Parts: sequence; structure tokens; C-alpha cells
Amino acid sequence: MKAYTSNNIRNIAVLGHGGKGKTTLCEAMLYIAGATDRLGKVADGNTVLDFDSEEKRRKSSVSSAMAALEWDNTKLNIIDAPGLFDFEGGAAEAVRAAEAVLIVTSAGSGVDVGTEKAFRAADKKGAAKFFAITKTDSDHRNFYKTFDALKEVYGNKLCPTIIPYMEGNITKCYVNLMTGMAFSYDENGKATKVPVPEDSVIEEMTSAFMEAVATTDDALMEKFFEGEKFTKEEILKGLCIGIFDGSIYPVYAVSGLTCAGVDQLLYGLAWSAPGAYGYAGEKCVYENGEEGLLPCDENGPLAAICFKTIADPFVGKMSFFKVVSGKLAPDTAAYNFRTGEIEKMGKIVFVKGAKQEDAPAIIAGDIGVVTKMAGVKTGDTLCDPKNILRLAGVDFPKPCLSMAVKVAKKGEEEKVAAGLTRLMEEDPTITFALNKETREQILSGLGEQHLDVIVSKLKNKFGVDVTLELPKVAYRETIRKTVEAQGKHKKQSGGHGQFGDVWIKFEPCDSDDLIFETAVVGGAVPKNYFPAVEKGLRDCVAKGFAAGYPMVGLKATLYDGSYHPVDSSEMAFKTAASLAFKNAMPKAGVAILEPIGTLTAYMPDENLGDIMGDVTKRRGRVLGMGASEEKGMQELTAEVPIAEMGDFTTVLRSVTAGRGHYTLTFARYEQAPQPVADKVIADRAAENEE
Repeated sequence: MKAYTSNNIRNIAVLGHGGKGKTTLCEAMLYIAGATDRLGKVADGNTVLDFDSEEKRRKSSVSSAMAALEWDNTKLNIIDAPGLFDFEGGAAEAVRAAEAVLIVTSAGSGVDVGTEKAFRAADKKGAAKFFAITKTDSDHRNFYKTFDALKEVYGNKLCPTIIPYMEGNITKCYVNLMTGMAFSYDENGKATKVPVPEDSVIEEMTSAFMEAVATTDDALMEKFFEGEKFTKEEILKGLCIGIFDGSIYPVYAVSGLTCAGVDQLLYGLAWSAPGAYGYAGEKCVYENGEEGLLPCDENGPLAAICFKTIADPFVGKMSFFKVVSGKLAPDTAAYNFRTGEIEKMGKIVFVKGAKQEDAPAIIAGDIGVVTKMAGVKTGDTLCDPKNILRLAGVDFPKPCLSMAVKVAKKGEEEKVAAGLTRLMEEDPTITFALNKETREQILSGLGEQHLDVIVSKLKNKFGVDVTLELPKVAYRETIRKTVEAQGKHKKQSGGHGQFGDVWIKFEPCDSDDLIFETAVVGGAVPKNYFPAVEKGLRDCVAKGFAAGYPMVGLKATLYDGSYHPVDSSEMAFKTAASLAFKNAMPKAGVAILEPIGTLTAYMPDENLGDIMGDVTKRRGRVLGMGASEEKGMQELTAEVPIAEMGDFTTVLRSVTAGRGHYTLTFARYEQAPQPVADKVIADRAAENEE
């Protein structure tokens, strides 16, 4: 591939709902542009972009993938993002690196959730928005039905650009309203210019296109009202202005499977998608906290963001960079803002799916890969050591489903931890930690399919077989009554014996830790044995009484006892304290405490009642509700026992068709209802018997 300057580079994220043909369209773009010599098909498992073994097995994308192509003296960096919601991290990576978002849906569809999410992501980034409606040459697939549905949501900003001419349910040709030309396509996607059909729909769409272009410039609007025709240059200028300022969303009719209309889409992106050079730079924060705006200048100081990482088994670690200013070259001194270290450059390459092409540098406005940068993580900023700054990171979604990892073979827990650490480098939406209390390895991700892919990768890449189970809940115990008890330990075994005698008062209090006090008078228990008494009680509190969970809210006061000048020892008093604890607890009204979480859930207006009902079934208490900042969404706040939330992610996603999301944070412990407490105690007893 020849070298391109930043004003001839376009970075385009391809987003949309799962199954709408994003990867198929990207493969068609690569094929038509001559970047590949055959048309890859998802069903055949031979695509350039779905190259991971999991993607081939599932026949769907599970991570973002990138390929560059050349069209009309322009370099297009295409970033294909997964459409399944369990893999939204890939969409976040793609959007971070792009100036334009191509939102893909299919003919005959309404406005699906994936379209809504893609639009919101582009809007949040401030990226230009393009729509591609695929499968428009399939029988009984109506482009105009989908266009009207999109227009109902996104209004007159939606601008028809490439439209199909249909006779009945069959598409005969595609009309480019930007150039005023029409094309028919053979089975290989080869275009033949044909006369523009005389059709009222085409006239109506042409008028809508020209009006949209006219609204971007007063002179064009005046010309439009006077009925004068625009020149090609005026059309392109107006279209670019509208795309850039967000007043126009071009819509392209295409077919990825047959490549129909794909060449016209490529022209549209090459001509009108904003490049990094003209995109008004990017915001940064300097070392002193001041904000700045970086121009896209390859001769400026280095500023680059690592937006994606791959742990390739053959090449090693691959760090994907979007260079905002300056350039990354083998001799570049790149300062890592996070670590404060100068990073050593590895090999620099451009990628086409899994294939790599050596590159001399990655210049401002371009995207590329640097290999074997061990100290760099996704989200890191590399900059000039003389001009230290930080760029915005990647806006990854937070994990919402947690499961306990169970190894098939005992002793492989360390291999699991090592494997997941590597996978977390690739996918920051994964978290993994050891719960010291329950002694479980907890894996968290974005959903069931996400965790299933992680399990598969653990087996295929690291040779570790695991299963997933619902995590154990970290309950607590407490007491409800004030009681006093004696603990007396007396043992003779020849020679010195063992003697310790204590009287302890146990009472409820508001504390997460044991409160130990002394009120001994007259030296009934010598002071040097007080620490042993406290240690004995702390050991008991850690193990609990009713179900083996740690005890909280307990105050213990040592107020009397006795000792033997020869047989008493620290061990004897420690044992006596534990006996006092065991004697007191049956009378102290021991209760089970369960963890309560604060739930903040977001769902469409029409789903509020269903979600509220589901939360109530989980023993939740609704604290409040109201309109969210997200249009058409409601916000529900509730307190819910964490033990009841195991499948809430799946239910919320199912009820809201993927539109809902939530956060759950620990709030406090509170007493569990008796039926719940009885089950917790019984389950723990059954565990101990195994």
C-alpha cells in the first residue's frame, strides 16, 4: 500500500445490530476495492475480518477487526465491530479510533436496538454518521420501509444518497443521487451504467437529497428555491458540510452478499467522510491539568492512543494505535503517560484482519499496530516526553455478569489466573479476582455469550478446562440479644496443667469489626492474658456460629474470671474465650445477614412495569423512578438482595430487547428473612458434609 497523507485517510467504524450484515458488507468493500482477491463469506468461515477461531465457530464477530483499503486515491481504515451486545467492548474500540461511523441495518427491518446504540455511540463521540441499508437486492426486502422507519426516528437529517429502483419486489438498479447516475450489477458485483429510470419515488428522493444539501449553505438554498441545478462540486461541498456539522446522515442502499452498490458506497465514504486532518483536532489534557486541542499534524509532537490490544500467539502482543499528532516510527521516543516510562518501539505494521504489512511509521490521522510493547495497555496515551499529555481513553462498558470459575482438574487455578490475565489484556471488559472470603475465582463480563467465549479461549489457547457456576454469596452473622457466659478451660496431664477462666458479656453493636473491651477488677484475670482472650474471640468471630460466616455487630466485654499462678497460659485463656463464645451464642439470638445492593436500572418507558415487577419478585424495594437523561428511557432505583441478582442481566436484556442496562453496588448488610436464613444454614451444613 502506498503512503497517504492525513487529509487522504478516513477512519470508519462499522456498527449495528447483530446479524444485519456488517462483516459481509466490509468483506464486499475489501473485495470491490481489490484489497482481497476473493469475496469472503461468514457462512463459509473464510472472511478476512472474522479470523478468530471462535468467530469461525459461531459465524459471528466477537471482537473488533480492522482492514485498510484504497479507493479513489484515499485510504479507508475500516473497523468492523461486533453487533452482539455481549461484545460491546469491540464497538467501543472502533468508535474511539474513528471519525465516522457507518451504521448498518438491513432492508425490511425497523429501527433495531443495535442501530440505536450505534447512533448513540457516534453521537457521544461527535463522529459523522452514515447509514448503509444492506440486503436490498433480496426478494421481498423493502429498502423504503427501512428508510421510512429510520426517518421517523432521526427526522429530516436522514439523506437518501444511493437508492434502489424496484419493480415489484425486485431491485433492477441503484441510483446515485449525488452524481445523478444509475448502475446495474452482475453476480460478481461488477457495475454497468444504465439510464436513470423515470420514477416518482426516484424524483421524490432526489428532491429530498437536494433539499438536504441546500440547507447547509445560504447560497445553495437560494439556488434550490429558484429551481437551478447544482454543480457536482456544489453538491459535494454541501454534503460534506452537512455530514461534518451533523445536519446530514447519508443513507446508502447496498448488498454485501452480491456487492451491489458497494462501489458507490466507497466513493461516498472517500469523498464525504471526514478525515482526521479536517476534523478540528482532538482534545487533550496536559501534565499541568490544562486542556488543549491538538491539530492533526504529522510534524507536530507525538500524541497517540492505544485503543485495542491483541495477544497474538505467533507475533506476540499487538498494540493498535490511533495517532492524533506526530508519528510513531521505530526511532520515536514515546512517553507512556500512565507509567511515566519511555516505551521501546517494536515492529510497525498495518493490518488486514490477521495479515500484516510492514510500515515505516504511523502518521497523524492514521491507524496501525506496534508489536511487542509489553508496558502498554489499552487506553494508554503515548506522547512526546517534552510535551506530556493525556488523550481520552476508550469508553468501555462495565462488566455486569459474574460467575465462579471451577477447574476440571484440581491444582490448575494458577493456570486459569495466568490465562485470564492474558485475555484481560485483549478485552478490558473482563475482570477477574479471587474472593478471599468465599475462596472462589470470580470472572465477570458483559453476558452469558461473552463468558462462554472466555471459557472457550481458556481451553483452546491455554489448555485449561473450566466450568462456570453462580458465585457463593458472602453472608454475615450477628447477634440480637445481650448475654453473659463463662468459659472455663481446665486440664491436668501431669506436670503443668492448663487453666483459664473468663466471664464475658456479649452484646449487639453497630460495627463491622469485633469491639473488645475489659472491665476486670481486682486482677481476677491478669492484664497479660487480655490479648489472648481477644485473639480467641476474634478466631471465633471469623468462623461464625450458625453457618460459618464471619460475625459482625458484636461487642465483647471481659469482666471477670480466675487464673492459676502455675497452670494459666495464653493458650489456656484463648481456649477459655472460645468456650465462652460457644456457650453464649445459643442464647444470643444469632441471625444471618445478607448483602444488599443499590440497583440503578435503565429501561425503555414501556418496560418499566415489567422490570419493577421483576425487582419486587427478587425481594427488592423500589426507592424511586423517573425519566432518564437518555431519551425514551426510565431510571429505576431499588435496594435488592445481591443473592437474588444472579440472572438479572439476562432478564433485563430479554425484557428490553437489549436496550436496558444497570449498575449494582454494595450498600450494606441487613437481616435475612427466616426462610432465607434457614436455607443458608442448611446449604452450609450440606457443604460441610461433602
